[in-house]
Amino acid sequence: MVFSSLIFLIIFLPVLLLLYYSCPTRWRNVVLLCGSLVFYAWGEPVYIALLLLSTTADYFFGRALGKRQSNERHRKWLVAGSVLINLAVLGFFKYADFIIENLNALLGSSIEALELPLPIGISFYTFQSISYIVDVYRKKVEPQQSWLSFAVYISLFPQLVAGPIVQYGTIAAQLGKRMFSEVQFAEGIARFIRGLAKKVLLANNIGLLWEQISSQQTDQLAIAMAWLGIIAFAFQIYFDFSGYSDMAIGLGLMFGFRFNENFNLPYRAASITEFWRRWHISLGSWFKEYVYIPLGGNRQGLLKQLRNILIVWTLTGIWHGASWNFVLWGLYFALILTLEKLFMLKLLARCPRILQHSYAILLILLGWVIFVFEDLQQMSGYFTAMLGLQHHAVWLDEATLYQLSNYIVLLAILVVCAVAPRFSVLERFKISMTGALVSWGVHMALLLLCIAYLVDASFNPFLYFRF
Repeated sequence: MVFSSLIFLIIFLPVLLLLYYSCPTRWRNVVLLCGSLVFYAWGEPVYIALLLLSTTADYFFGRALGKRQSNERHRKWLVAGSVLINLAVLGFFKYADFIIENLNALLGSSIEALELPLPIGISFYTFQSISYIVDVYRKKVEPQQSWLSFAVYISLFPQLVAGPIVQYGTIAAQLGKRMFSEVQFAEGIARFIRGLAKKVLLANNIGLLWEQISSQQTDQLAIAMAWLGIIAFAFQIYFDFSGYSDMAIGLGLMFGFRFNENFNLPYRAASITEFWRRWHISLGSWFKEYVYIPLGGNRQGLLKQLRNILIVWTLTGIWHGASWNFVLWGLYFALILTLEKLFMLKLLARCPRILQHSYAILLILLGWVIFVFEDLQQMSGYFTAMLGLQHHAVWLDEATLYQLSNYIVLLAILVVCAVAPRFSVLERFKISMTGALVSWGVHMALLLLCIAYLVDASFNPFLYFRF
Protein backbone atom coordinates (compact mmCIF):
# COMPACT_ATOMS: atom_id res chain seq x y z
CA MET A 1 0.00 0.00 0.00
CA VAL A 2 1.26 3.47 -0.81
CA PHE A 3 0.09 6.88 0.36
CA SER A 4 -0.77 7.88 -3.20
CA SER A 5 -3.39 5.17 -3.68
CA LEU A 6 -7.15 5.39 -3.45
CA ILE A 7 -7.40 2.51 -0.99
CA PHE A 8 -5.10 4.38 1.39
CA LEU A 9 -6.80 7.75 0.96
CA ILE A 10 -10.42 6.60 1.01
CA ILE A 11 -10.37 3.51 3.24
CA PHE A 12 -7.21 2.86 5.25
CA LEU A 13 -6.42 6.36 6.56
CA PRO A 14 -9.99 7.43 7.50
CA VAL A 15 -10.69 4.09 9.21
CA LEU A 16 -7.41 4.14 11.14
CA LEU A 17 -7.94 7.75 12.26
CA LEU A 18 -11.49 6.93 13.37
CA LEU A 19 -10.32 3.91 15.38
CA TYR A 20 -7.35 5.79 16.81
CA TYR A 21 -9.31 8.76 18.13
CA SER A 22 -12.34 6.69 19.19
CA CYS A 23 -10.43 4.43 21.57
CA PRO A 24 -9.10 5.33 25.04
CA THR A 25 -5.65 6.94 25.11
CA ARG A 26 -3.99 3.85 26.61
CA TRP A 27 -5.05 1.77 23.57
CA ARG A 28 -3.88 4.18 20.89
CA ASN A 29 -0.42 2.65 20.53
CA VAL A 30 -2.06 -0.75 20.04
CA VAL A 31 -4.26 0.67 17.26
CA LEU A 32 -1.28 2.44 15.70
CA LEU A 33 0.89 -0.69 15.77
CA CYS A 34 -1.86 -2.87 14.31
CA GLY A 35 -2.54 -0.27 11.61
CA SER A 36 1.16 -0.04 10.79
CA LEU A 37 1.46 -3.83 10.48
CA VAL A 38 -1.60 -3.98 8.22
CA PHE A 39 -0.10 -1.20 6.09
CA TYR A 40 3.19 -3.11 5.82
CA ALA A 41 1.56 -6.51 5.26
CA TRP A 42 -0.50 -5.12 2.39
CA GLY A 43 2.60 -5.23 0.21
CA GLU A 44 4.72 -7.99 1.80
CA PRO A 45 2.95 -10.07 4.48
CA VAL A 46 5.79 -12.61 4.55
CA TYR A 47 8.22 -10.02 5.94
CA ILE A 48 6.04 -9.01 8.89
CA ALA A 49 7.83 -11.76 10.84
CA LEU A 50 11.23 -10.28 9.97
CA LEU A 51 10.14 -6.81 11.07
CA LEU A 52 8.77 -8.10 14.38
CA LEU A 53 11.80 -10.32 15.06
CA SER A 54 14.16 -7.43 14.38
CA THR A 55 12.09 -5.16 16.61
CA THR A 56 11.95 -7.67 19.45
CA ALA A 57 15.67 -8.45 19.28
CA ASP A 58 16.65 -4.79 19.49
CA TYR A 59 14.14 -4.17 22.26
CA PHE A 60 15.88 -6.80 24.39
CA PHE A 61 19.34 -5.59 23.38
CA GLY A 62 18.35 -2.12 24.57
CA ARG A 63 16.99 -3.48 27.86
CA ALA A 64 20.18 -5.49 28.40
CA LEU A 65 22.33 -2.41 27.79
CA GLY A 66 20.31 -0.52 30.37
CA LYS A 67 20.85 -3.23 32.98
CA ARG A 68 24.64 -3.33 32.53
CA GLN A 69 25.49 0.30 33.20
CA SER A 70 28.73 -0.53 35.05
CA ASN A 71 30.02 -3.39 32.90
CA GLU A 72 31.55 -1.65 29.88
CA ARG A 73 32.91 -4.85 28.38
CA HIS A 74 29.48 -6.48 28.29
CA ARG A 75 27.95 -3.28 26.94
CA LYS A 76 30.41 -3.23 24.03
CA TRP A 77 29.60 -6.85 23.21
CA LEU A 78 25.89 -6.08 23.28
CA VAL A 79 26.04 -3.03 21.03
CA ALA A 80 28.41 -4.81 18.63
CA GLY A 81 26.12 -7.84 18.53
CA SER A 82 23.03 -5.79 17.79
CA VAL A 83 24.70 -3.69 15.10
CA LEU A 84 26.25 -6.75 13.42
CA ILE A 85 22.95 -8.67 13.43
CA ASN A 86 21.11 -5.70 11.93
CA LEU A 87 23.76 -5.20 9.25
CA ALA A 88 23.90 -8.94 8.52
CA VAL A 89 20.14 -9.09 7.95
CA LEU A 90 20.26 -5.98 5.75
CA GLY A 91 23.27 -7.33 3.86
CA PHE A 92 21.68 -10.73 3.29
CA PHE A 93 18.47 -9.42 1.79
CA LYS A 94 19.88 -6.42 -0.04
CA TYR A 95 23.37 -7.40 -1.17
CA ALA A 96 23.56 -11.23 -1.33
CA ASP A 97 22.77 -11.45 -5.05
CA PHE A 98 25.11 -8.55 -5.84
CA ILE A 99 27.95 -10.36 -4.03
CA ILE A 100 27.12 -13.67 -5.75
CA GLU A 101 27.02 -12.00 -9.16
CA ASN A 102 30.42 -10.39 -8.67
CA LEU A 103 31.96 -13.56 -7.23
CA ASN A 104 30.76 -15.48 -10.27
CA ALA A 105 32.27 -12.87 -12.58
CA LEU A 106 35.55 -12.80 -10.64
CA LEU A 107 36.04 -16.53 -10.02
CA GLY A 108 34.23 -17.95 -13.03
CA SER A 109 31.89 -19.82 -10.69
CA SER A 110 28.19 -20.47 -11.18
CA ILE A 111 26.64 -19.88 -7.77
CA GLU A 112 22.89 -19.48 -8.15
CA ALA A 113 21.40 -16.15 -7.15
CA LEU A 114 18.96 -16.24 -4.24
CA GLU A 115 16.56 -13.82 -5.96
CA LEU A 116 15.00 -12.77 -2.67
CA PRO A 117 12.56 -9.85 -2.82
CA LEU A 118 13.86 -6.87 -0.86
CA PRO A 119 11.79 -6.29 2.28
CA ILE A 120 10.14 -2.89 1.94
CA GLY A 121 11.75 -0.25 4.12
CA ILE A 122 14.50 -2.52 5.49
CA SER A 123 17.21 0.10 4.86
CA PHE A 124 15.24 2.66 6.85
CA TYR A 125 14.07 0.63 9.84
CA THR A 126 17.48 -1.05 10.16
CA PHE A 127 19.13 2.36 10.49
CA GLN A 128 16.53 3.41 13.06
CA SER A 129 17.22 0.29 15.13
CA ILE A 130 20.98 0.85 14.98
CA SER A 131 20.64 4.49 16.00
CA TYR A 132 18.52 3.48 18.99
CA ILE A 133 20.98 0.83 20.21
CA VAL A 134 23.99 3.12 19.78
CA ASP A 135 22.25 5.99 21.57
CA VAL A 136 21.32 3.69 24.48
CA TYR A 137 24.95 2.52 24.61
CA ARG A 138 26.15 6.15 24.63
CA LYS A 139 23.61 6.87 27.40
CA LYS A 140 22.05 9.62 25.28
CA VAL A 141 18.63 8.02 25.74
CA GLU A 142 17.07 5.69 28.27
CA PRO A 143 16.18 2.20 27.01
CA GLN A 144 12.50 1.85 26.19
CA GLN A 145 10.83 -0.38 28.78
CA SER A 146 7.65 -0.99 26.80
CA TRP A 147 7.85 -3.41 23.87
CA LEU A 148 4.68 -1.84 22.47
CA SER A 149 6.15 1.68 22.44
CA PHE A 150 9.39 0.44 20.88
CA ALA A 151 7.48 -1.51 18.23
CA VAL A 152 5.52 1.65 17.38
CA TYR A 153 8.82 3.55 17.02
CA ILE A 154 10.27 1.00 14.58
CA SER A 155 7.14 0.18 12.58
CA LEU A 156 5.30 3.53 12.57
CA PHE A 157 3.72 3.43 9.12
CA PRO A 158 4.16 7.09 8.05
CA GLN A 159 7.95 6.76 7.95
CA LEU A 160 8.41 2.97 7.87
CA VAL A 161 9.06 2.37 4.20
CA ALA A 162 10.94 5.46 2.98
CA GLY A 163 11.80 7.65 5.93
CA PRO A 164 12.53 10.15 7.20
CA ILE A 165 14.92 8.19 9.43
CA VAL A 166 13.74 9.17 12.90
CA GLN A 167 16.25 9.08 15.75
CA TYR A 168 14.69 7.69 18.90
CA GLY A 169 15.53 10.69 21.07
CA THR A 170 13.49 13.05 18.89
CA ILE A 171 10.19 11.23 19.54
CA ALA A 172 10.84 9.22 22.73
CA ALA A 173 8.51 11.38 24.81
CA GLN A 174 5.81 11.24 22.12
CA LEU A 175 5.73 7.43 22.16
CA GLY A 176 4.23 7.41 25.64
CA LYS A 177 2.03 10.50 25.60
CA ARG A 178 0.63 12.52 22.73
CA MET A 179 -1.82 15.37 23.08
CA PHE A 180 -4.50 15.98 20.46
CA SER A 181 -4.43 19.46 18.94
CA GLU A 182 -6.90 20.63 16.31
CA VAL A 183 -4.30 23.06 14.97
CA GLN A 184 -1.67 20.32 14.66
CA PHE A 185 -4.17 17.93 13.07
CA ALA A 186 -5.15 20.56 10.49
CA GLU A 187 -1.48 21.29 9.86
CA GLY A 188 -0.94 17.58 9.24
CA ILE A 189 -3.78 17.38 6.73
CA ALA A 190 -2.47 20.39 4.81
CA ARG A 191 1.09 19.05 4.81
CA PHE A 192 -0.11 15.64 3.60
CA ILE A 193 -2.12 17.18 0.76
CA ARG A 194 0.85 19.24 -0.40
CA GLY A 195 3.03 16.15 -0.41
CA LEU A 196 0.40 14.18 -2.30
CA ALA A 197 0.19 16.95 -4.90
CA LYS A 198 3.98 16.92 -5.28
CA LYS A 199 3.91 13.19 -5.96
CA VAL A 200 0.76 12.82 -8.04
CA LEU A 201 0.54 16.09 -9.98
CA LEU A 202 4.22 16.99 -10.36
CA ALA A 203 6.51 13.96 -9.99
CA ASN A 204 4.31 11.51 -11.88
CA ASN A 205 3.75 13.88 -14.80
CA ILE A 206 7.35 14.96 -15.28
CA GLY A 207 8.28 11.30 -14.86
CA LEU A 208 6.44 10.60 -18.11
CA LEU A 209 8.88 12.87 -19.94
CA TRP A 210 11.87 11.10 -18.40
CA GLU A 211 10.35 7.72 -19.25
CA GLN A 212 9.92 8.72 -22.90
CA ILE A 213 13.46 10.08 -23.23
CA SER A 214 15.26 7.32 -21.31
CA SER A 215 13.55 4.62 -23.37
CA GLN A 216 15.15 5.93 -26.57
CA GLN A 217 18.49 4.76 -27.94
CA THR A 218 21.12 7.12 -26.56
CA ASP A 219 22.87 7.44 -29.92
CA GLN A 220 19.63 8.89 -31.33
CA LEU A 221 19.28 11.64 -28.71
CA ALA A 222 19.97 15.26 -29.51
CA ILE A 223 22.19 16.99 -26.97
CA ALA A 224 19.32 19.18 -25.77
CA MET A 225 17.03 16.14 -25.46
CA ALA A 226 19.55 14.31 -23.27
CA TRP A 227 19.86 17.33 -20.96
CA LEU A 228 16.08 17.77 -20.92
CA GLY A 229 15.73 14.14 -19.88
CA ILE A 230 18.04 14.31 -16.89
CA ILE A 231 16.48 17.63 -15.82
CA ALA A 232 13.11 15.84 -15.89
CA PHE A 233 14.50 13.03 -13.73
CA ALA A 234 16.01 15.54 -11.29
CA PHE A 235 12.58 17.10 -10.83
CA GLN A 236 10.87 13.70 -10.65
CA ILE A 237 13.05 12.29 -7.88
CA TYR A 238 12.90 15.52 -5.87
CA PHE A 239 9.13 15.93 -5.97
CA ASP A 240 8.58 12.20 -5.55
CA PHE A 241 10.82 11.82 -2.49
CA SER A 242 10.16 15.19 -0.87
CA GLY A 243 6.46 14.62 -1.53
CA TYR A 244 6.66 11.33 0.35
CA SER A 245 8.50 13.05 3.21
CA ASP A 246 5.83 15.76 3.36
CA MET A 247 3.12 13.11 3.50
CA ALA A 248 5.00 11.22 6.23
CA ILE A 249 5.43 14.39 8.28
CA GLY A 250 1.77 15.29 7.75
CA LEU A 251 0.58 11.84 8.81
CA GLY A 252 2.82 12.04 11.86
CA LEU A 253 1.15 15.31 12.84
CA MET A 254 -2.30 13.75 12.45
CA PHE A 255 -1.33 11.03 14.93
CA GLY A 256 0.43 13.39 17.33
CA PHE A 257 4.07 12.99 16.24
CA ARG A 258 6.49 15.65 15.04
CA PHE A 259 9.21 14.40 12.68
CA ASN A 260 12.20 16.46 11.62
CA GLU A 261 12.31 17.96 8.13
CA ASN A 262 13.92 15.85 5.41
CA PHE A 263 14.32 18.43 2.62
CA ASN A 264 15.07 22.13 2.53
CA LEU A 265 14.87 23.35 -1.08
CA PRO A 266 18.02 21.46 -2.19
CA TYR A 267 18.03 22.85 -5.73
CA ARG A 268 18.69 26.32 -4.31
CA ALA A 269 22.12 25.12 -3.19
CA ALA A 270 25.22 27.01 -4.30
CA SER A 271 27.60 24.10 -3.72
CA ILE A 272 27.48 20.34 -3.37
CA THR A 273 28.29 20.70 0.32
CA GLU A 274 25.19 22.87 0.72
CA PHE A 275 23.12 20.52 -1.44
CA TRP A 276 23.77 17.62 0.90
CA ARG A 277 22.76 19.71 3.89
CA ARG A 278 19.41 20.22 2.19
CA TRP A 279 18.74 16.82 0.53
CA HIS A 280 17.62 13.72 2.50
CA ILE A 281 18.62 15.46 5.70
CA SER A 282 17.78 12.51 7.96
CA LEU A 283 20.14 10.17 6.07
CA GLY A 284 22.96 12.72 6.10
CA SER A 285 22.43 13.28 9.83
CA TRP A 286 22.50 9.53 10.46
CA PHE A 287 25.82 9.03 8.66
CA LYS A 288 27.30 12.07 10.37
CA GLU A 289 26.20 10.93 13.84
CA TYR A 290 26.96 7.21 13.58
CA VAL A 291 29.81 6.96 11.05
CA TYR A 292 31.57 10.27 10.34
CA ILE A 293 31.95 11.52 13.93
CA PRO A 294 32.94 8.09 15.37
CA LEU A 295 35.66 7.91 12.70
CA GLY A 296 37.02 11.21 14.00
CA GLY A 297 35.02 13.68 11.91
CA ASN A 298 37.09 16.78 11.24
CA ARG A 299 38.99 16.65 14.52
CA GLN A 300 42.07 14.66 13.48
CA GLY A 301 43.61 16.65 10.66
CA LEU A 302 42.77 17.20 7.01
CA LEU A 303 43.93 13.83 5.65
CA LYS A 304 41.83 11.82 8.08
CA GLN A 305 38.89 14.12 7.48
CA LEU A 306 39.13 13.44 3.75
CA ARG A 307 39.42 9.71 4.48
CA ASN A 308 36.26 9.93 6.58
CA ILE A 309 34.42 11.70 3.76
CA LEU A 310 35.44 8.91 1.37
CA ILE A 311 34.24 6.18 3.75
CA VAL A 312 30.92 7.90 4.48
CA TRP A 313 30.10 8.52 0.84
CA THR A 314 31.09 5.04 -0.28
CA LEU A 315 28.71 3.68 2.35
CA THR A 316 26.03 6.20 1.34
CA GLY A 317 26.24 4.95 -2.23
CA ILE A 318 26.08 1.31 -1.14
CA TRP A 319 23.10 2.06 1.13
CA HIS A 320 21.12 3.23 -1.89
CA GLY A 321 21.41 -0.04 -3.75
CA ALA A 322 23.27 -3.21 -4.65
CA SER A 323 24.74 -2.02 -7.92
CA TRP A 324 28.06 -0.57 -9.04
CA ASN A 325 26.45 2.64 -10.24
CA PHE A 326 25.53 3.50 -6.63
CA VAL A 327 29.12 2.88 -5.54
CA LEU A 328 30.30 5.19 -8.33
CA TRP A 329 27.66 7.73 -7.33
CA GLY A 330 28.95 7.77 -3.76
CA LEU A 331 32.57 8.07 -4.92
CA TYR A 332 31.59 10.86 -7.32
CA PHE A 333 30.20 12.98 -4.49
CA ALA A 334 33.08 12.02 -2.20
CA LEU A 335 35.47 13.45 -4.81
CA ILE A 336 33.49 16.67 -5.24
CA LEU A 337 33.09 17.19 -1.49
CA THR A 338 36.82 16.58 -1.04
CA LEU A 339 37.66 19.18 -3.70
CA GLU A 340 35.24 21.64 -2.12
CA LYS A 341 36.84 21.06 1.26
CA LEU A 342 40.32 21.62 -0.19
CA PHE A 343 39.76 24.73 -2.31
CA MET A 344 36.52 24.88 -4.31
CA LEU A 345 34.39 26.49 -1.58
CA LYS A 346 36.87 29.33 -1.24
CA LEU A 347 36.93 29.75 -5.01
CA LEU A 348 33.13 29.67 -5.25
CA ALA A 349 32.84 32.33 -2.54
CA ARG A 350 34.48 34.80 -4.94
CA CYS A 351 32.00 34.07 -7.73
CA PRO A 352 28.56 35.62 -8.31
CA ARG A 353 25.68 33.66 -6.81
CA ILE A 354 24.38 32.69 -10.26
CA LEU A 355 27.69 31.00 -11.09
CA GLN A 356 27.74 29.18 -7.75
CA HIS A 357 24.21 27.94 -8.37
CA SER A 358 24.99 26.91 -11.97
CA TYR A 359 28.03 24.97 -10.79
CA ALA A 360 25.96 23.09 -8.19
CA ILE A 361 23.09 22.28 -10.57
CA LEU A 362 25.47 21.03 -13.26
CA LEU A 363 27.22 18.62 -10.88
CA ILE A 364 23.91 17.50 -9.38
CA LEU A 365 22.55 16.66 -12.84
CA LEU A 366 25.69 14.71 -13.75
CA GLY A 367 25.32 12.85 -10.48
CA TRP A 368 21.75 11.87 -11.30
CA VAL A 369 22.96 10.23 -14.52
CA ILE A 370 25.21 7.96 -12.45
CA PHE A 371 22.39 7.33 -10.00
CA VAL A 372 19.63 6.42 -12.43
CA PHE A 373 21.44 4.01 -14.78
CA GLU A 374 22.38 0.68 -13.20
CA ASP A 375 23.72 -0.48 -16.56
CA LEU A 376 27.15 1.15 -16.83
CA GLN A 377 27.13 0.92 -20.63
CA GLN A 378 23.81 2.72 -20.80
CA MET A 379 25.14 5.33 -18.37
CA SER A 380 28.17 5.86 -20.58
CA GLY A 381 25.94 6.19 -23.64
CA TYR A 382 23.81 8.82 -21.93
CA PHE A 383 26.86 10.85 -20.92
CA THR A 384 28.04 10.59 -24.53
CA ALA A 385 24.70 11.99 -25.72
CA MET A 386 24.77 14.84 -23.19
CA LEU A 387 28.27 15.84 -24.25
CA GLY A 388 27.51 15.48 -27.98
CA LEU A 389 30.25 12.91 -28.52
CA GLN A 390 28.22 10.47 -30.61
CA HIS A 391 28.49 10.39 -34.39
CA HIS A 392 26.38 13.01 -36.19
CA ALA A 393 25.44 14.69 -32.92
CA VAL A 394 22.94 17.54 -33.16
CA TRP A 395 22.21 20.22 -30.59
CA LEU A 396 18.48 20.49 -31.15
CA ASP A 397 15.96 18.58 -33.22
CA GLU A 398 12.22 18.59 -33.86
CA ALA A 399 11.60 15.87 -31.27
CA THR A 400 13.17 18.03 -28.56
CA LEU A 401 11.14 21.07 -29.59
CA TYR A 402 8.00 18.92 -29.54
CA GLN A 403 8.70 17.70 -26.00
CA LEU A 404 9.49 21.22 -24.85
CA SER A 405 6.23 22.53 -26.26
CA ASN A 406 4.35 19.80 -24.38
CA TYR A 407 6.12 20.25 -21.05
CA ILE A 408 7.18 23.91 -20.92
CA VAL A 409 4.34 24.96 -18.58
CA LEU A 410 4.94 22.02 -16.24
CA LEU A 411 8.69 22.71 -16.24
CA ALA A 412 8.06 26.34 -15.29
CA ILE A 413 5.80 25.24 -12.41
CA LEU A 414 8.45 22.76 -11.27
CA VAL A 415 11.16 25.41 -11.22
CA VAL A 416 9.02 27.74 -9.12
CA CYS A 417 7.99 24.99 -6.69
CA ALA A 418 11.56 23.70 -6.36
CA VAL A 419 13.16 27.02 -5.43
CA ALA A 420 10.38 29.15 -3.91
CA PRO A 421 10.17 29.31 -0.10
CA ARG A 422 7.85 26.55 1.07
CA PHE A 423 4.27 27.79 0.66
CA SER A 424 5.24 31.04 2.37
CA VAL A 425 2.51 32.99 0.62
CA LEU A 426 -0.19 30.56 1.74
CA GLU A 427 1.18 30.46 5.28
CA ARG A 428 1.15 34.27 5.58
CA PHE A 429 -2.27 34.46 3.96
CA LYS A 430 -3.81 32.09 6.54
CA ILE A 431 -3.49 34.72 9.27
CA SER A 432 -6.85 36.24 8.38
CA MET A 433 -10.16 34.36 8.31
CA THR A 434 -10.54 35.00 4.59
CA GLY A 435 -6.99 33.85 4.04
CA ALA A 436 -7.61 30.64 5.99
CA LEU A 437 -10.68 29.87 3.89
CA VAL A 438 -8.81 30.50 0.65
CA SER A 439 -5.87 28.42 1.85
CA TRP A 440 -8.10 25.47 2.68
CA GLY A 441 -9.93 25.95 -0.59
CA VAL A 442 -6.63 25.60 -2.42
CA HIS A 443 -5.72 22.49 -0.43
CA MET A 444 -9.12 20.87 -1.06
CA ALA A 445 -8.81 21.63 -4.77
CA LEU A 446 -5.38 19.99 -4.81
CA LEU A 447 -6.78 16.93 -3.03
CA LEU A 448 -9.65 16.60 -5.51
CA LEU A 449 -7.25 16.96 -8.44
CA CYS A 450 -5.04 14.23 -6.99
CA ILE A 451 -7.99 11.88 -6.46
CA ALA A 452 -9.24 12.53 -9.99
CA TYR A 453 -5.77 11.73 -11.31
CA LEU A 454 -5.51 8.55 -9.23
CA VAL A 455 -8.89 7.24 -10.39
CA ASP A 456 -7.47 6.86 -13.88
CA ALA A 457 -3.88 6.04 -12.91
CA SER A 458 -2.05 2.74 -12.54
CA PHE A 459 0.02 1.70 -9.52
CA ASN A 460 2.63 4.40 -8.88
CA PRO A 461 5.07 3.53 -6.08
CA PHE A 462 7.57 6.03 -4.73
CA LEU A 463 11.06 5.90 -6.22
CA TYR A 464 12.75 5.44 -2.84
CA PHE A 465 10.66 2.34 -2.03
CA ARG A 466 13.34 0.24 -3.73
CA PHE A 467 16.01 1.38 -1.29
